[in-house]
Amino acid sequence: MDNAQIPAPIRLLVCDIDGTLVRHDKGLPEENVLAIRSAVKRGLMVSLISARPAAGILPIAAELGLEGPFGAYNGGTIFTAAGGETCSAQVPPALAQQLVELYASASVTVWFFATDRWLTSDLANPHTPREVLSSGLQPEAVTDFAPFLGDADKVVAVCDNPAQMTALELRARELVGDAATLVRSQDYYLDCTALAANKGDGVTRLAEMYGVPLTQVAVIGDQANDVAMFRRAGLSIAMGQSNATVQSEADQVTTSNEAAGVAAAIRRFVLPRMA
Repeated sequence: MDNAQIPAPIRLLVCDIDGTLVRHDKGLPEENVLAIRSAVKRGLMVSLISARPAAGILPIAAELGLEGPFGAYNGGTIFTAAGGETCSAQVPPALAQQLVELYASASVTVWFFATDRWLTSDLANPHTPREVLSSGLQPEAVTDFAPFLGDADKVVAVCDNPAQMTALELRARELVGDAATLVRSQDYYLDCTALAANKGDGVTRLAEMYGVPLTQVAVIGDQANDVAMFRRAGLSIAMGQSNATVQSEADQVTTSNEAAGVAAAIRRFVLPRMA
C-alpha cells in the first residue's frame, strides 16, 4: 500500500457525553469506563467535549480518571479537572436578549447558562430533572434575564413539539446569522453558543493543547452538533441510535449509547489504529 493511503495513527480520542458516553438515564456504563481506562493505559489520550457546563463534565471525567483539558459548552470553554480555564467564548449580549425575547414570545422554556449558573423560565419543564443530572447545576427560576445577558455561555430553547421547534429554529437562525453558533444538541434543545463555541473549533483547540494533529484524532458523537467535529477529525464515529443524517457524516457507526457504544467503538475502530 502507498504511504499516502495509510491512515494516520490515532493518538487522541475526543468523546461527546450525552447520547454517547452515558445512557439515556445519564448513567455511565461500566463497560465504557473500563474501555477508556484500558485504552489510556495503552497510551491513548482521551478528552471530553459536550454542550454541558464544566460542572456537568467534571464528575464524568473523575469517574474515567481523566485530567483534561476538556471542552464545555460545545468547546466554547476549555478547562481542566484542576479548575484551570484557558479560554471562554460567550454569546453577544444583544443577541442573547433577542433570543430570550423570541423564545418567550413562542411560549417555550428558556434555559440560560451563565458560567456556573443555570437560569430558567420554567422550573416545571419535564426535562429539568435530567438536565440537573447532566449539568451538575440546580436551576434558578427568573422572570428577567437582563442582569445576566453579559455572561451568556449558552441560551437554550426547550420545546417538545417538532413542528414548533423547526419553525422556531428558522426564526432563531435569522436573528443569529453569523454572529453565533446555533445547533440542536437534542431534538428538543436548540442551543445558541458563541461563534467559536462549536465542536469543530472545540476539537481543534483540544488537539492543539494535547499536541496532536487532527489527522490523529478520533471523535465520537450522536447529534447534529457533533457533525462539526466529525468534519475535522481523522476518524469520526457516530452512535448507533443517531439519525441517518448524522451517521452519513461519520466514517464509522458503532452500537447505541444504551449498549456501551463507546466501548465497542474503542475496540473496533480506535485500538486497531493506535500508534
